[in-house]
This record gives sequence, C-alpha cells and structure tokens, in this order.
Amino acid sequence: MTTLLTGTDTLTRDALAVLQPGFAGDTAPDWVLRRIGEGLSSVALFGRNIRTPEQISALTAQLRAERDDLLVAIDEEGGDVTRLEVRHGSSFPGNYALGTVDDLDLTRAVARELGRRLAACGVNFNWAPSADVNSNRNNPVIGVRSFGADPDLVARHTAAYVDGLQSAGVAACAKHFPGHGDTAVDSHHAMPRIDVDLDTLHARDLLPFRAAVAAGSKAVMSAHILLPALDPNRPATLSPQILLGLLREELGFDGLIVTDGMDMEAIVATYGIERGTALAIAAGADAICVGGGPSDEGTVLRLRDALVAAVRDGELPEERLADAAARVRALADWTVRVRGAAEPGADSQEGTAPGTTSVTLSGSSGVAADAPVGLVAARRAVRVTGTGKPLDEAPYVAAFTPMANIAVGDETPWGVAPELERLLPGTETGAYNSAGIDGTDTAALTGKVLAAAGDRVIVAVVRDLHRHAWMADALDALLAARPTTVVVEMGVNEAEPRGALHIATHGAARVCGTAAAEVIAGRA
Repeated sequence: MTTLLTGTDTLTRDALAVLQPGFAGDTAPDWVLRRIGEGLSSVALFGRNIRTPEQISALTAQLRAERDDLLVAIDEEGGDVTRLEVRHGSSFPGNYALGTVDDLDLTRAVARELGRRLAACGVNFNWAPSADVNSNRNNPVIGVRSFGADPDLVARHTAAYVDGLQSAGVAACAKHFPGHGDTAVDSHHAMPRIDVDLDTLHARDLLPFRAAVAAGSKAVMSAHILLPALDPNRPATLSPQILLGLLREELGFDGLIVTDGMDMEAIVATYGIERGTALAIAAGADAICVGGGPSDEGTVLRLRDALVAAVRDGELPEERLADAAARVRALADWTVRVRGAAEPGADSQEGTAPGTTSVTLSGSSGVAADAPVGLVAARRAVRVTGTGKPLDEAPYVAAFTPMANIAVGDETPWGVAPELERLLPGTETGAYNSAGIDGTDTAALTGKVLAAAGDRVIVAVVRDLHRHAWMADALDALLAARPTTVVVEMGVNEAEPRGALHIATHGAARVCGTAAAEVIAGRA
C-alpha cells in the first residue's frame, strides 16, 4: 500500500474528492468509509456490489452515514448495460429500441422510471445516457447502446433522456464525448482513432452533446478516443483542446466532466493509470472513474498521491485540481437539494420527487395502460416480417452467442428462452458460439442444432448478425435445412431479414426477450 502521504490537508482532500472508485463486496469496506472521512466525495457501484434493492439501499445508507452529500454513481443504461439487474436482465429495453420507436414521451418516461428506481436505492449519479451516434455499423462496443445512426434522432432522444432521468432527482451523464460511434475498436482493449474532418464531427457526433448541454445534463463523460481533427496527439480524455476548448468554451458546458474508466487499456497501455489520471485533471476533467475491474484501497491511494505529486512537481496547477474538486462538490450539493425537495411537505421546483411515475405517452402502445413502461417500450420496438405463423407447441431455441463486450459483460442473461418456456412449457434451449468454427465447420454446427431440435420448430436467436460471419453462415445453413425456423435478431438490425418469421427486438434486455416471446407464441 502507498504510504507517501498522510493527513487530510486541502490538497490531499481535493485529490481524493475527484476520484470515483469502485470497491468489492455488497457492504462498504472499512477503507472506503475511512477515505470518505478524509475527503473522498464519490464512489461507484458495479454489478459485483448488487444483490437486491433492499441491499443496495442499506449499502448507500451505510455510505451516507459517513457523508450525507456523497455521490453514488452507477453505470445503469438499461437495456444491455445494467447493474441494477445484472443477474436477471433489465426491465428497460435500451436506447436502440427507444430510438426505433421514436416517441420522445416514451423515452422521457423510461428514463424517469429508471431514475426513480435508482433514487429509491440511494443512487444519485448515473453514467447515462449514451449520446453516441452509431455511424459505424460494425462498432463493437456501442451498437444497441446508441439511439441510432441518425444524429438528429440521437440528439432529441438524448435530451429527452436527460430530462426524464434528472426529473427523478438523479444526475445524468451524456457519454462518450466527443462521440464513440464511429469506432471499430473497443477502448476497453485499445485506443480507437476516428479520422474524419471537423465538419463531420460537428454535424454528426457533436450534435447530441449540444442537445445534452442544452437540456441541462449535469455531467458529460469523456471518451478514450483519438480524433486528429481535434487533437492529433492526445485522446479526448487527456486533451485540453477537446475538454476545455471544445466542451467548455465552444459548447458552453459548465457541469461536471468525468472520465471513462481510467483502468481501460486505451489509457493504461499508453500512459499508465497514475500519469493518465494527472493528465486528465490537467486537461480539464473533474472526476476520475476507476474501478470497473478490481479496485482496492491501494489503487485509490496511488491515484491520490499521483495527483498531489503532479501539483508539487508543477505538472498540474493547484487551482485546476481545486476547481475540479469544487465541481464534484457542486454536483453533490445539487443531489442533496433535489433529495430535500422530494421530502414530504417540501416546496421546490428544482427537482421532482422520485415517487411513482405518472405520464401520458403519445402514440399507441398496443398494451394495457397499466403495463410497466419498460415493457411498453420493448413491445413497441418489435418489428416483425415474414409469413410464418405463431407457435402453439414448445420449440427448440438455438442461441447463437457472440462474445460480449466488457461494457455489457457476460454475467447478464439475454435471449427469449425463459419467457418462451413460461408461455410454451417444454421449450428447450442450447447455446452455440464461434469456438472452433470456420467455413468447413458450419455443417457440423448446423447438424448439432438439428439433432438437438428433433422435429420441433427451431427459434434461432442472433445478435448483430451482420458483424459475425460464422453466425450468418450457420443461420443460412440452418434455414436451408429447416425453412420453418423463426429468427430473432436482438442486436443492431442491419442484416437482411430471413426466416419464416423474423423478429427484430432492437436490444437484448430481458423485456426485449419477453416482447419477442409474446410474438412467437401469438400473445402479442
């Protein structure tokens, strides 16, 4: 453990204040409580910290017993990226489904209900929404996390999402600035580079962030991406031209700038986490996200000491660190005021009490008025083509499973099998991936599926079919052998529809699987 610094002087407190670390366990470790007393102003919750709503509430209460204005952050986008429901799948369909429906009232209502659930658990800062324009159809990390590929659509839904989330008393965070949608590389693994001109960036990628700023987003998250048109030398997270020049001065953003995870390889492999942290604060970031992977007290102390050392060495102006810490505390103050406005008898217009969501949705949901808003959204996002009939007997579900990106994780279940089993008892499922698959093995894979299915109708579940050649080949071979196969696409819907029925859900959340299963079983 680092022992370079002791005490709680102003400089050290400011260095702790800008860190947003994660930790292990479903209760707060002693070291976290101790560092909160010394100036730590934020913590981050991940799936590993979460079991039940009651447990999260107890955890956040334990943390706030040390500091009432603590920021408790989470990466809860809904859809594929969920922490609240990491072991069961989300009750909300995600951005791509919302963009497909294109009903701003629905997006606002979904964000508000998600925010209400977070606030009820004591979480007051959400690293969402993704404001990225998914302009690269082969993007390995954004995809269904984006509202879509149309900048105007993404902009208006980003603003609606910010409005809905913050109306529930939870600070929004538009990400990943200045736009991660045109990448073919996942910044968890390496440094992406986007080679487009300034006109394209302004007309496409920056449009949703302008909308987020105009909507009053309390925070913006920077991306670990290199954009030579803006800064040929440093990624956005470490670039004064991008964070101060573009975001602060040109876009007029005055809220909190938080980095994407500083333990991601795009930063670690090139700069190291300690130097990267100091460079990010010097460049204009106000808060350092860290702890998506293993996190402990030693990491927090190393980053604290790196910031203090950078100030003492003249690499980081002390006033810049103080300004960053002040912005963290200002956001924390806002959350306390909003929470106060939600108290019984409070009379304030600054936040809406995080109580029961009550909204009127435009358009026709096609479902009962009392259906949960997430299920309403998932059902409305489904698109069906083909001439096949709904099933009345239990099928065999063949789930073609690509490797999950780190943002989504592989611990969150997805697909249609559980809900189909409820609607059509006796449904069985098998998972198939690319291990050992090449052009010569497609027939063998198809044979396994056909043998497992027997004479039952096959439901083939795919995800981003256009990105995975092995999956497309296997599906085509399966359809040639069994034309009655039903196909469910749960990712970005770019491939040509095929199958007796083709059902596009525009997301792989649990409610998306429910909506698809209802169509398959004729219950839609």
